Amino acid sequence: MSATHPRRAARRRDRRRNPGRVFVGTSGWSYPSWRDHLYAGVPQRRWLAHAASQFDALEVNGSFYTQIKPETYRRWRDETPRDFTFAVKGHRFVTHYKRLLGVERSIGLLRSQASGLGDKLAVAVWQLPSNLRADPARLDAFLGALAGWPDVRHAIEFRHASWFTDDVSARLARARVAICMSDAPDFPLWRAISCDLVYVRLHGHTRKYASSYSRRLLRAWAEDAVRWASEGRDVHVYFDNDAEGAAVRNALALKAEVAALAPSARKLGLLASKRA
Repeated sequence: MSATHPRRAARRRDRRRNPGRVFVGTSGWSYPSWRDHLYAGVPQRRWLAHAASQFDALEVNGSFYTQIKPETYRRWRDETPRDFTFAVKGHRFVTHYKRLLGVERSIGLLRSQASGLGDKLAVAVWQLPSNLRADPARLDAFLGALAGWPDVRHAIEFRHASWFTDDVSARLARARVAICMSDAPDFPLWRAISCDLVYVRLHGHTRKYASSYSRRLLRAWAEDAVRWASEGRDVHVYFDNDAEGAAVRNALALKAEVAALAPSARKLGLLASKRA
């Protein structure tokens, strides 16, 4: 058996000393139907602050559809705890209209707008259209454009299985861009890791945007999250099954499962810190 390469051994030692963290939240938070699931008795102006008291992080879903003003991002920064984390979803103009080409200016616009979140912004996730097939040259151009926004991490949600190759994973690894694991009944799921960031979007396993995850599935995702964090990776898990409030219940249940699997996780830094 060959000896372990000294650089690999060093990286493994560093990961043991510096485990990653697990962030769990929902994709969006401003849903009127959640009055019965999360916001009972909470005025709408306090919804974000209340959600931030329950979850470790939130994914800004509205940034996919519209241009959000910098002052709105700044307000969200001010309404959340100091150690809270956001992810933003890249605008569909970049992914669905321009289809990743010639998008430097648009990426720069989102970077400028979202800068209002300050250091609470951790990740930008880019959802590709389901009919966009693998195109290495197109991907390289996009990764080059993302390099112009180096102060946050990036993840790409591929929705066509032709992208699921070792070559694509290697290109992402060189750019330190994460593969977004996307679970839904009609999306292909690529369970692969390309870097020290793991990004998961759970859209509903049997009914997209609606169905609740079983305890068995939540336990499996929790086991994965704890293992990935122990390997030195930051793990972001967002529930997008918001239609019937399952995202709230599932996110809280997953947090509990992670804590149960790793009772010393907070001491080791595996979990985002708890807020009062």
